Amino acid sequence: MMNEVTHILNAVAAGEPRAAEQLLPLLYDELRKLAAAQMARERPGHSLNATALVHEAYLRLVGEQRFENRRHFFAAAAEAMRRILVENARRKQRQIHGGQMHRRTLDQIDAAAPASSDDLLALDEALKKLAAADATAAQLVDLRFFAGMTIPQAAELMNLSPRTADRLWAYARAFLHAEIYGEK
Repeated sequence: MMNEVTHILNAVAAGEPRAAEQLLPLLYDELRKLAAAQMARERPGHSLNATALVHEAYLRLVGEQRFENRRHFFAAAAEAMRRILVENARRKQRQIHGGQMHRRTLDQIDAAAPASSDDLLALDEALKKLAAADATAAQLVDLRFFAGMTIPQAAELMNLSPRTADRLWAYARAFLHAEIYGEK
């Protein structure tokens, strides 16, 4: 299947009209699992669902660039999902869309407040700084946080040893924590 995916990705990049139609069915289940894992971290009542996130990310990816292989495609998919969620969070914060006001039903009044979109925006800014310092660490965070992969899965996809991925993950977490919480 891996060679088939790479072959279809090359056909999509070459502009073959039917190639994109062949790609989505091969990768949909995996993309859907990644999106579902990401959406599970989002606040309840999010305007996007996992299916919408997959479709939006897929539309942004197909025809946008040439993918070397399956790993490259999934790394780009994780990045696209992150951008979509960040754009959504920014849009929700704009004053024209209610700014800091949050819609609640009566059932939600006693519930604990879900994580705000400010958290996602702070993470995005910190990830940009991490990418400038260490692109591999930033890619690992994208795959772990936005694609919902485990360290062994992300390590395999990135062609890293699990031990290297563990060290990189510890570094990335410390870097992001320092950036987000101002501990220098």
